[in-house]
Amino acid sequence: MGLLNVSQLAVRTARCYLSPFSTPKSWISTRTIALGGKNILLMGPPGAGKTTVGRIVAHRLGLPVIDVDDDVLETTWKMPVAAKLASVGGQRFLQEEGQALCNFSASGCVVSLTGSNPLHAEAMQHVRETGLVIYLDVDSEDIIQRLTRMKVNRIVGQEAGVSMRDILQYRKQFYDKWLDVRVLCGTGDTVEEVAEKVLKAVERYQNHAAETFVSTRCDTVGSSNKKTYFSDVVIEGLATDGGLYVPKNGFPKIDAREWLRLADMSYPERALVLLEKCIHPLDICALDLRTMVFKAYGSNFSCEAVAPVKHLNHNQYVQELFHGPTASFKDLALQLMPQLFAYCLPPMCNYLILVATSGDTGSAVLSGFSRLDGTDRHRIGVQVFFPEEGVSEIQKLQMISYREGNARAVSVLSDFDFCQRTIKRMFGESGLTGHLAVEYGTVLSTANSINWARLLPQVVYHSSAYLDLCRDGVVKFGEPIDVCIPTGNFGNAMSAVYAKQMGIPIRKVICASNHNRIITDFITTGEYDLRGRPLMLSHSPAIDILKSSNLERFIYHVSGGDGRLVKDLFTRLDGRQHFLVPEHLLGRIQQEVLAGWCSEDDCLGAIRSIHAQTGYVMDTHTAVAKVVADRLQDGSCPVVLCSTAHYGKFAPAVFNALQIQNIPEDPVEQLRTLGSTASRPEMHRDVMKCLKESGRRAHTVCQAEYEGVAQISAPCFLLPDFIRDPRNT
Repeated sequence: MGLLNVSQLAVRTARCYLSPFSTPKSWISTRTIALGGKNILLMGPPGAGKTTVGRIVAHRLGLPVIDVDDDVLETTWKMPVAAKLASVGGQRFLQEEGQALCNFSASGCVVSLTGSNPLHAEAMQHVRETGLVIYLDVDSEDIIQRLTRMKVNRIVGQEAGVSMRDILQYRKQFYDKWLDVRVLCGTGDTVEEVAEKVLKAVERYQNHAAETFVSTRCDTVGSSNKKTYFSDVVIEGLATDGGLYVPKNGFPKIDAREWLRLADMSYPERALVLLEKCIHPLDICALDLRTMVFKAYGSNFSCEAVAPVKHLNHNQYVQELFHGPTASFKDLALQLMPQLFAYCLPPMCNYLILVATSGDTGSAVLSGFSRLDGTDRHRIGVQVFFPEEGVSEIQKLQMISYREGNARAVSVLSDFDFCQRTIKRMFGESGLTGHLAVEYGTVLSTANSINWARLLPQVVYHSSAYLDLCRDGVVKFGEPIDVCIPTGNFGNAMSAVYAKQMGIPIRKVICASNHNRIITDFITTGEYDLRGRPLMLSHSPAIDILKSSNLERFIYHVSGGDGRLVKDLFTRLDGRQHFLVPEHLLGRIQQEVLAGWCSEDDCLGAIRSIHAQTGYVMDTHTAVAKVVADRLQDGSCPVVLCSTAHYGKFAPAVFNALQIQNIPEDPVEQLRTLGSTASRPEMHRDVMKCLKESGRRAHTVCQAEYEGVAQISAPCFLLPDFIRDPRNT
């Protein structure tokens, strides 16, 4: 599809020529060269304002404008459209309308389609090949009000007894099928405002080069001219200079009226719209992105709401992020990320995904990649490393239960930081990466939150939490909330910062640590000090982390994109195990986030107290967030606690908290016992199923040596489903 050079179009005059040899009319613009011969095709329901918006857009760009109703159908039929509909009926009308559109020919024009054109597949395939289809996604209530003012009480395809609202909802599936770019119209947007959004959408589409990524360690003065797009960063994971990828121009800002549109949507619908705004359609087309999103957040989640927000007590709400197949918040990213990865895979190459986990990431990665289909699944191997003594028994059983295809989990006799550090070193070893490429046609990548495709979907659920509160009347849009997040690697907290950047009114992101408290100490003092600091095991193992990789993105963010500073700080951390940020930067950090920590006793005490008051059972990580929120949040606005895992994954600690005696040894029986104790939330179906099927399988245990960890990855290539060299297939 040709790119539309808006800047050239706006300053030149267009003339529309009618070809006497075409049947029906053929419109050809003298602007063909500038447009690459492509049209701007406006699609949407009746009453969306396509005709008026089309005229405004055409005038602004100096292009011919075509209204399919007036200029194609009525010219072809020699009668008004309404008369044709009355004479032939709805079904015949759609057929004849489609036939007329199939004979339509134009280039370099702004074309306003009819509301029913997308219902005819052959006709839409024909016109779509001529240009860029822009869907005016207008609020149904606005549509109904406009149609009422126009005295339209029935549209094509609307049978007797079917409401206008229902037929508009039915038609959305066809608009979603054919769109190239969605223009989300806020409630009450004027046609002038919609036209302005269309112009921006066209400009965005033709300016793919503006949506590139840079490393957090990029020195702009000496940086490469190489353009790095979304599809590149998904595959590469880690930047070549050791930094993390971030969008060069930040996140798109969404206005209040558009957010209010999202408030009434389902979670998958919200996710789709937000991801469309963050992923350029030339990286992933709209239809394919929709397919991935609805697969990611479908029946594999035990709750239809996906990430519901529930009142806990007082001004505190809990967002339940544990309804995915592995019962942790990691599923919200990792049911989607493998699909994004497979979509962006270059041809003729295999990939080995290396993952370090402190508990939840491992099973979520294995689950997500195991759901891939066909060739993509055969070309991707997954190797998960976890600390043998640093995860819960149920987390371990979840990970070692995955024995399908090219995926497996290996434990290491060390901590998470060693696992993560080792994987980063493997990426940087040119000898290793070169050997894999030459011998196996294989490239390394990662699914940890250092990969942008892991972090981006998490922005959605922080946005969704606020929208739920708006929908339920807890806040009006624009009123602030705080978010309290149990954090170790800082990815979850960073995604909340990004949601705020997109326009969600988050006042403070509160980071909650356990007794390892490296994040709390840093945010309080500006000093990151690993020297002589041992990692202590806790009841909340997923945040037993000392080296927080996503903190690099946060410092890049608050420093205004100072890649030289970030590189200096984290090079110093790698070499000296210590850095100190400048005083002015610490001030900016403390404007964005608060931080506190929670002792082991306070964690268990919070579980016990909330259960006694409400019957609700929190997991240990949510309890850490609860304790810290009680201390730091002032009560002047609602606070959302991120409930990052189901309590069943940490059964022994929860038994301890609830002072339950005679704990069963069998993990399945432990969950049954807990399920009978908790009135809410209910026991997680998939955790129970996984444990019943896994039993106590043996698994590979590796010594805490770099060479051993690197070597043990090699057998992953020899699994029968893994193609050793795609050049031979």
